[in-house]
This record gives sequence, C-alpha cells and structure tokens, in this order.
Amino acid sequence: MMNTGNYDLKSELQAQAQLQPAKDTGVKLTKDMSIPDMVRAMAPELKKALPSVMSPERFTRIALSALNNTPQLKQCTPMSFISALLTAAQLGLEPNTPLGQAYLIPYKNKGTLECQFQIGYKGLIDLAYRNGQMQTIQAQAVYENDYFEYEYGLEPKLIHRPAYSDRGEVTYFYGLFRTVNGGYGFSVMSKLDMDAFAKTYSKAFDSSYSPWKTNYEEMAKKTVVKQALKYAPIKTDFQRALTADESIKRQIAEEMLSVPNAPTDDAA
Repeated sequence: MMNTGNYDLKSELQAQAQLQPAKDTGVKLTKDMSIPDMVRAMAPELKKALPSVMSPERFTRIALSALNNTPQLKQCTPMSFISALLTAAQLGLEPNTPLGQAYLIPYKNKGTLECQFQIGYKGLIDLAYRNGQMQTIQAQAVYENDYFEYEYGLEPKLIHRPAYSDRGEVTYFYGLFRTVNGGYGFSVMSKLDMDAFAKTYSKAFDSSYSPWKTNYEEMAKKTVVKQALKYAPIKTDFQRALTADESIKRQIAEEMLSVPNAPTDDAA
C-alpha cells in the first residue's frame, strides 16, 4: 500500500539536518564496506533500537540470513537496506523469517535497486495488539461456496459461515477489530478489488521477492485490516508504524549513523 507520509518525513529529516549537526553515534560505515559488514558494525545501534525481548545478536543473524537467502538485497543501495533494517528493529519485527512479521524487499526504483520495508500481516496484528485498547483483531478470506453477507451503514452487519468442504475460489477478504469498550469496525474487499489495489499502491508488487507473490493471502488480510483500523482509536506510535510500511528511506540511516564518504543516492 502507498506510504503517503514518506515524502513528508523525508522533507522533515532534511530540514532537521540543515539546522542541527549530525550526531556521531560512534558507528563508522564507509562506502568500501559490504552490506553484511555494515550490518555487523551496526550492533551498538541495533541494541538501542531493539526492544528488550530481542537481542542484537539474534537480529544481526536474521539480517545476515535475509541477505544470504535473497542475494539481490546485497545489490541494493546500502542506505536503503540499513534504513529498512533499522525500521524493522525500531518496530521490534523480525524481517524475512517464517513468522511473516516483516519483509525486506529488493525493488527497482527508477533504475536503482533499493530495499523496501514491508510489514507483514502477523507483524501488523502484533503491533495493533500493543495498543491496549484492542480486544480482537483478525482477517479472513471468503470462498465462493461460503455463506457471506455484509452491510455498511448505521446498522452494519457481517456474517461469514465457511463451507465444510469444497470451498471453491477466494472471492472476498475482510478485516475487523473490536475494542475493550465494545467499539468495532470492519472492512471488506473483493478479490478483484484487492488485485487492483495491490497493483496500484504496492510499489514492489511486481518484484519477484514481493510477499504478494509468495504470501498473497496474508498480504490481502493485512490490507483489509489496515483499512478497518483507519476507523479505530489507535495510538500515535502505531500510526507511525503504519507510515513506515512499504517505505524506502535513506535519510534515516544517514541521520542515525556516521557515514563518511557515503555514496550519493539520487533516486527518489
């Protein structure tokens, strides 16, 4: 899905960089370093960004495993990869693991291979449950032989009775939430609408490494949950997490790290 807040954040970081000198975090990266070497050198920064339940050693192993399993990530611009990795660390989500919490995706942006960060369905659910007001969050796929009925309006209704067998092809997806005080909301999208939405708003949709290719149903569920949560009482930190989804950010790494002789990256 399109990250409309990415360019606002980019402008804000550029403005801050003009007003304040860059902080020296003690992490020294150079253009001669490979991306795996940069990841290893980032251990002190990862330790500050990660939640207490995840060690920087484990997160570093996960990042190196992602690079080994997806060789094209090593060809991405270093700052886009490091920024995507830092975003995953700040959110406390494991990228490119079977948990499906988050993804680091090689994506060709105006001829330049960059790394895009994407939140997975399970990662989105995990982040949403960190909001203490949420009681239930879920999404389901509806198949052609299921009984499915829904209505919007002043008296919304959502009924889904899955067929016992031979459910047929997917026809709809829906996401819903219920808060601890009884508030609720839901969103429904047809399979055709989901396909059109993904092609329009997911910049890395055509990448062979996109989770839309490998985990279509989970990405569709994430999409309808995000649509439903637009009407939920969510906290600011969760809203920030949503703006990080499907983003490519180079300035974050440049602001947080001391990068002498960093390679120029003019891709928008």
